Amino acid sequence: MAYPSPRALLAKYGLRAKKSWGQNFLGDEAILDSIAALAATAPGERVVELGAGLGHLTARLLARGAEVVAVERDRDMARVLRGELGERATVLEADAARIDYAALAVSSPPVLRLAVVGNLPYHLTSPILFGLLDQARYVSRAVLLLQREVAERLAASPGTKAWGLLSVLLQEKATVSVERIVPPGAFHPPPKVESAVVRIAFGPERPGAPDPARFRKLVKAGFGQRRKTLANALAAARIAPPAELARALATAGVDGKRRGETLTVGEWAALEGALARPEGEGGG
Repeated sequence: MAYPSPRALLAKYGLRAKKSWGQNFLGDEAILDSIAALAATAPGERVVELGAGLGHLTARLLARGAEVVAVERDRDMARVLRGELGERATVLEADAARIDYAALAVSSPPVLRLAVVGNLPYHLTSPILFGLLDQARYVSRAVLLLQREVAERLAASPGTKAWGLLSVLLQEKATVSVERIVPPGAFHPPPKVESAVVRIAFGPERPGAPDPARFRKLVKAGFGQRRKTLANALAAARIAPPAELARALATAGVDGKRRGETLTVGEWAALEGALARPEGEGGG
């Protein structure tokens, strides 16, 4: 589709990429098309684009028939979006790390769940991901362009060095896959590292799923001191009194001498469930 290059648009509006904002604009047409196809799977779907920038992905989402809410906190970029796309997209000048997905889902007309897509500034990746986790009930899937190392961490397997807190928290709620690697030359200006497109498909909320706050606290403690055994790491974080912790580990069938990075999502969930149940109460 015909849309000016990042370099051309910046020149047209008298702008430069702001390094302090982590602005690297994706201009590769084939990669943009593939991201749009992953994010907007059906005409009329409401898609929230985080960090819409110059509008290259926005235009492709619109071409696929999506109803786009383009989130952009940079007023200069918002001016470009309105200038190039007019009223075809809703431009929301807001911080992508503080989006109220519930409000966007229930606005008129209401939708059941949103699709989320974005080329994320590296320094905002974690707060945006935690925001998605906290509001996962309103999101069907997220297609995100991230630093390659981070993307591979999210899709990692238990027992690997990349397996960590965000891997467990996301994979407890979603299926995570790395869809493609994106070289620095696909951007203007090019970043210093490779990027990757990651797809996060959130499933329906499961009965008996872990309490999110308690689960996050538990997993964070388990990964907090990687050199310690799981039992010692959880004891150091005062997750539970020693006797209660030993009972929960036994109930969950988890050896406390293991390290946190070896536990699967299912084992973490079982341990959280065991800690939540009073002594003597059986599982269901």
